[in-house]
Amino acid sequence: MTAHPVLAQRVVPKIGTICPMGYVDTLNGKCSTLGLMRYTVQPTGGQPCQEGWMNVGGGYCRKK
Repeated sequence: MTAHPVLAQRVVPKIGTICPMGYVDTLNGKCSTLGLMRYTVQPTGGQPCQEGWMNVGGGYCRKK
């Protein structure tokens, strides 16, 4: 998996059937923190998370 620059996101596309930890399903194909927090996440692409990232479910890794 190649590292890509990412920004902190309040809304991310829903990849799987659940949203990443810390996100709420907005029932429109997206997951949101509802403006409360901002996480730096990236899709897992079916691969393990890179060093310095943790799996938060929903097909995403979050920067530690």
